[in-house]
Amino acid sequence: MLRFLARMCLILLGWKTNISFPADAKKCVIIVGPHTSWWDVLIGALYRKLLRIDDTRFISKKELFDGPFGFFFKWMGGTPVDRFHKNNFVQQIVQLFDQHQEFRLALSPEGTRKKVEKLRTGFYYIAKGANVPIVMVGLDFANKKMLIPPPFYTTANEAEDFKKIIQFFASIKGKHPENGIEHLLHP
Repeated sequence: MLRFLARMCLILLGWKTNISFPADAKKCVIIVGPHTSWWDVLIGALYRKLLRIDDTRFISKKELFDGPFGFFFKWMGGTPVDRFHKNNFVQQIVQLFDQHQEFRLALSPEGTRKKVEKLRTGFYYIAKGANVPIVMVGLDFANKKMLIPPPFYTTANEAEDFKKIIQFFASIKGKHPENGIEHLLHP
């Protein structure tokens, strides 16, 4: 029933619903972008239900969990993180992957809705440390569709891996395209 409602909401919002998530990605790091608006969270949550990956976890700044909607973010699968203190965070998340037969973690490669001069790297090191694939998910607001290319594993060439990630997300127009990452193609 909730899946049907998610599909109807996406259709009413004009989004395409003929998409599937890689069936063999039971353990993966999902990077969703470009992250330019709060709408990303709503659209992402609807697709999460539609694609039957409800158990996907996400991390976000702890300030979201302190306010009146903190319970909602926890209910949605969120885990608060303190972005200003290094707490061996990557290793803690890698251990979560080791402890579960199925574990999906969704993150924004930018780490914020604002325009960035470089992508964050935590998602990359989590995927590398846990030896799980990265699934890139593009929220294309211009064409109102979700894009999911085949998953990939990190390689020994980090620069090429990030080039691949930037190339994928650079052409996708977020809700606020001016905050996208197209400018990172030619630093």
